[in-house]
Amino acid sequence: MGGLVVSLPDDAGLAAAVGEVAGVEFVQWNLDGPPPSPHIDMVVPPYWGGPRRLARVAEVSTQLVQWQSIGYNGVDKHLPEGVPLANAATVHEAGTAELAVALTLAMQRGITEFVRENDARVWHLRTFASLADRRVLLVGYGGVSKAIEARLAGFEVQVTRIARSARTERNLAGAEVEVLGFADLHAALAAAEIVMIAVPLTVETRGMFDAAALAAMPDGALLVNVARGQVVDTEALMAELNAGRLRAALDVTDPEPLPAEHPLWACPNLLISPHVGGDSTAMMPRMSALIRRQIAHLLAGESPENVVL
Repeated sequence: MGGLVVSLPDDAGLAAAVGEVAGVEFVQWNLDGPPPSPHIDMVVPPYWGGPRRLARVAEVSTQLVQWQSIGYNGVDKHLPEGVPLANAATVHEAGTAELAVALTLAMQRGITEFVRENDARVWHLRTFASLADRRVLLVGYGGVSKAIEARLAGFEVQVTRIARSARTERNLAGAEVEVLGFADLHAALAAAEIVMIAVPLTVETRGMFDAAALAAMPDGALLVNVARGQVVDTEALMAELNAGRLRAALDVTDPEPLPAEHPLWACPNLLISPHVGGDSTAMMPRMSALIRRQIAHLLAGESPENVVL
């Protein structure tokens, strides 16, 4: 196969991280204007900006669009029909799992309260629940949940896994583990002290954590969402938080960005981060490595990895 044309956005540091590749011409394109070439073998859209600009892919012939996020909900509304799209599996798992555990520890060990007390110069000694010995439910068992499980391995927790279909599967440590099906969700929620959500947003998972699902969780349980905001019913969650029954740590919200006047901000027992799970220094080396692997696949005439559309 001959040389390739690959477009990269002007995302800071991406082109330098990818570097030069023999047989590849790199061009810059943010999909916010006309394409630099009528044929681009692989189009890498900007990380930020949403899927709307994907409509411009119709202006070129291409083999692949390489998305920079794991989630791709809404992409199909703008991507021209018949254009393959690969998501960024293998890129964000480390960063997202790291944040999920950090949010969990912050809520379990009172870090949010200590920060406020630091500002007020208050020394208030009391005991908080550990992460150790807790019953943790991983909702979804893809790359992010497996990465979370691997990072929880040293915390002496009891892990239960649940996903769309019941099965046995190997975790990142190589152990064969049981994965429950979503049909068992409410029963699994009733037995969990910490619930960590890492599912894709689909018709099935939208609103999955409604009032009934939240009501199934025990008093004092912690809900951690690093998936998509629409997986959780915001009104139902606010009712549980304001009643003092549940706690939550959210990297994603519905709506998003969360408006300053939204009542979710005022709920007690809540920690919010602004959808930064995958946005860390761990992203760039993994994203550039994925792009280089996809280039190698195309140069060899092989099918690219992670094709989801």
